[in-house]
Amino acid sequence: MDTLVNKVAESGIITLNLESFLPNQVMPFDLKPFLFMELILKEKDFRAALLAHDWSQYQQAHVAIYCSTDAIIPVWAYMLVAQYLQPHVASLSMSTPEAAAVQLCLRNIEAMDLQPYIDQRVVIKGCGEIPIPDAAYSAVTFKLRPVVKSLMYGEPCSTVPIFKRKAIQPA
Repeated sequence: MDTLVNKVAESGIITLNLESFLPNQVMPFDLKPFLFMELILKEKDFRAALLAHDWSQYQQAHVAIYCSTDAIIPVWAYMLVAQYLQPHVASLSMSTPEAAAVQLCLRNIEAMDLQPYIDQRVVIKGCGEIPIPDAAYSAVTFKLRPVVKSLMYGEPCSTVPIFKRKAIQPA
């Protein structure tokens, strides 16, 4: 009787799922509700509304400051919001929540520990439950290429080769 052998499991290929680099959540901080008629920033009213706001809800959160309406917002308004958020948040971005999530993902990739990937065959998981920003694939390739033996995209049973280190030929 023939024994089934899982060649993928025995191949020593490491699968890297980029979902692990995505932030759990980015909380939006929309300036629109703080504007007069959701269009005009009145400094005195804006400051009073910020002072009365419950900032504790952002404790250790990743926060994106943006304005969802087509209003002209002075730069100091973003600075004022940032100074209120600073004691509470894990990180802050002046962008849409979607753009902030991409920034955080790229920051996490940049900070990744390369030790487990040195001289290894690595597959960057191609399909998953959560959409991965395209920029993450380029960033992880840039980060891993100097240390891996080979880099592939897809699933261990069906990969697209991206990079393979050439063996040094003895002279």
